[in-house]
Amino acid sequence: MSSQKPVTQEFGTVEENAVRLDQDKAEQLVDALNTDLAATEVLYHQLRKHHWTVNGAQYRDLHLFYEEAYEDASEAADHLGERVQALGGVPINRPADFQDRSPVEPEQEDILEVRTMMKNDEEMYGDIIERVREHVELAENLGDYATSELLREQLEELEEYAHEIEHFLAEDSLTKW
Repeated sequence: MSSQKPVTQEFGTVEENAVRLDQDKAEQLVDALNTDLAATEVLYHQLRKHHWTVNGAQYRDLHLFYEEAYEDASEAADHLGERVQALGGVPINRPADFQDRSPVEPEQEDILEVRTMMKNDEEMYGDIIERVREHVELAENLGDYATSELLREQLEELEEYAHEIEHFLAEDSLTKW
């Protein structure tokens, strides 16, 4: 509980919402979306790290790829947080809580070999994709088609980035080692 007053709504609570989704359903979706938000924030920070530290023969392509990827992750996080609010919840918002709540683990702080970084990103994207698919189904089953659509759009973007990373990691390359 916050010691800062006045608190208008405590984290973890779900109030009535203007989209008229039953509170029980909204609570389930707020919980799922906050998990997705936490995972997206962890992904964002890992992508930023890779943007800053990538090097090698494909530096420029990867540097630009990571910049686009982390910007898209930031936008996705914004949409998730706003949807949590629309459903009557409070979006997860403290940096320490992102990592605690996230179903994905950030890699170590060290600068890693580029292929290792990308394999870690591919794994993180895959884990998030699986979770988001589950949450699309949850939203559909609860009759929240707007949340389902939001998550479907994010799922498509996540899959595109995972596929792009798969191409970067391909064994066949024009770059000589």
